[in-house]
Formats: sequence, C-alpha cells, structure tokens
Amino acid sequence: MSQWKKNKKILFGISGGIAAYKAPDILHSWIKAGCEVETILTKAAEEFVSPLVLSTLSGRCVWRESDFLSSEKGWKIPHISLTEWADIFVIAPCTANVLKMCAEGDSSTLMGAALLANRNPLLLFPAMNPNMLSHAETQANINKLMSRGHTVVNPDCGLLACGYEGQGRLPSKEVINEYVWRALYPKRDLEGLNVLITAGPTHEYIDPVRFISNPSSGKMGYALAKQAWYRGANVTLISGPTSLPVPVGVNFVKVITAEEMYDACIKNAPTADIMIKAAAVGDFRVEKISSNKIKRDKDMSLTLNLVQNKDIAAKLGEIKREGQTLVGFAAETQNFVGNARKKIESKKLDMIAVNDVLSENIGFESDNNKISLIIPGSNIEEIEGTKEEVADALFDAIILKRQGC
Repeated sequence: MSQWKKNKKILFGISGGIAAYKAPDILHSWIKAGCEVETILTKAAEEFVSPLVLSTLSGRCVWRESDFLSSEKGWKIPHISLTEWADIFVIAPCTANVLKMCAEGDSSTLMGAALLANRNPLLLFPAMNPNMLSHAETQANINKLMSRGHTVVNPDCGLLACGYEGQGRLPSKEVINEYVWRALYPKRDLEGLNVLITAGPTHEYIDPVRFISNPSSGKMGYALAKQAWYRGANVTLISGPTSLPVPVGVNFVKVITAEEMYDACIKNAPTADIMIKAAAVGDFRVEKISSNKIKRDKDMSLTLNLVQNKDIAAKLGEIKREGQTLVGFAAETQNFVGNARKKIESKKLDMIAVNDVLSENIGFESDNNKISLIIPGSNIEEIEGTKEEVADALFDAIILKRQGC
C-alpha cells in the first residue's frame, strides 16, 4: 500500500447507467488502498446497484436522494458536509443527465447540489450509448466542464450493453484509479512541463525471425512515465518492444529498432523540457539484414558483421537547448563511477543514473531497482526501492537541479 494514498477521502457519485454494476469493485479497490469513501447514489442508480453492498464495502452509510432534505440527518446537510469532508469527487459512471446537471449547475437533487458545492478536484467518467455521447448537447456539456478545469475522461470503445458497438463503455477500474491517484498525488511540480522518456529494449534484426536484443523489461522507463504524469507533466513515452500495458495518460510512441527510437527522439526533443534516456538501446545492428530466414546447414558457421547504431543520448546532448534537462541511464558491470562520468561529459548529460546489472534482485525484470545518481558538482546519491519509488526520487533530484539547487 502506498502511504500517500492512506486516509485519502473520496466522494463517490454513482449515476443511473448499466455500468453502475461496476461501482462496488471500484469502491472496494479504494478501500484496499487505504482510502475512506463516502457514496452518493442518484435515484436511478438505486435500480442498478444495491446501497447495502456499497455500505458494506465502505463501512459507511450510502447517501440516497431521499436523504437530500431529510430531517433525520439533522444539522448534517449532506451536500455541504460531504464536499467539505472529501479530497476529491469522482462520478463513475456519469450519465448524460448528470453531465448536463453539472454543466448547468442544477442543484435540484442531492448529486446536483453536491456538484455545485464542491471545491475539490472533480473527475467525471461518462458512460452511455454512442449516439448519446456524440450528440452536440453532450459534447457541449463536456467541453464546458473541461474548460472549467474539471477532468472528463473519454469512455472506452467496444460492445455496449445496449447492443451498440462504439465509444461509450466505462473505462476499466485500473484506468479510473490511475486518474484518481494522479488527482490525489501530493506533488504537482511538473505541471505544464513536457517530459520525454525512452524505455525498453530495441530489436536489431538478423533475418525476419531472429534479432539481437537485451533483457530490458521497460519497467523503469514505464515507472518514470507514470510518476511524471502523476506529478502533472505532459509525457511522451518512446518504447521499444515490451509486454507492459501502455501507461495511462501518456503520448505513447512504439518503436522496434534503435534507428526508429533515434528518429522518434529527434522528432520529439525540441518541445521537451526534460529528457530521460532509460531505454536499453542496442549499440550495434547487423550491417545487412537477410531478407529470408537463414537456414542452418551441417557444419555451417555464421559470421555477422555489426555496425554501430547512432548514439541517441549524444545527439540529444548536442542539440539540447537552454532550459532542457537531459538525464541518462547506464547499465554497468565495472568501473561504474568512472564510466558514468565519462558519459556525462561526452554526451553533455545533466545527470546519470547508474545500474549495477550484476546485482541480485534488482535490474531488468525486477520490480525493484538501485541506482547511483551522479550529478556534476554534487555527491553521488544512492537510491533504492521499488521502481516507482526510484522514479519519484529521480524526479525530486531533477526538480532541484532545474531550480539551481
């Protein structure tokens, strides 16, 4: 459990769409993360999900439309007290009717009054029939809400309960939670910055079925992308082949070879404020790729002529403009500090994170990592933890560097 999630207060609004059946699972995931959850059900939502289930999972009463003007609650005016209590207001699913209610400031229901009283981050997850979603009125309401600074997350595409196929499905619990965690994350020091991150290995093909690569899983680069997005950055993730899901909220660029990664980096570098080279890029490629599978023959030997790939970090250092920060990663087996300092100088890096790839229980496939962070003019900092924790600590160092500390 991440400590910063503990005791966060989530006000959960559930409106009356078929996707409301997913609400208990979403709520339960927040409870397991250590959050506290209060729930508001619209009258229509009560037809889709049981208040008893939600109350049992949250350990709290569920607020229903009948509670809006009920004398039983006494001084505790729910639409005021709930929004004052909460850290964030999440509505999932959010029907077209609730979108309209929110956009127009309709306070005639408990949900509407709570929306009007709310001063916390508001996350809306629309889910409805594709024709309803694409209607001009619905889109106008979405645009109006986004212009006010609220987060409206696009629905997924697929087969809907109404029989239609298209955009309108409630995003998965995992996607919803990523937006919730981002809104609740205690650090927003990358707000408005563009962060370019590379991750994963590259594949340098020998023939159509064989390639030269390395064991990089991409986990460190993906953790960096996630943490940068949590902290408010606009993130571009350029990734070689991995088995990892694409991180939520990032501009994802898929590449295979080192040459493709080079081209993608050069294309995206001019607008980047921070560039982090976490990919394990192949240093060499086969000079001539066979167009057909190379067949093995008796007593056959095979010699591959390899040529160097372009040095991405060196090129980024060469074209780096004032105000950009360039961070390198180095996987080393010996003379870590000496080799790292040479790379800082030759590639014009602002800092470098060094991995000892021979260490056990860290590195490529592990969820944990240990780096030696080398910044010119500073002491070497040893950082160890989960890859998310290491990523967070690295961004702390980057922010300090950019502030001139």
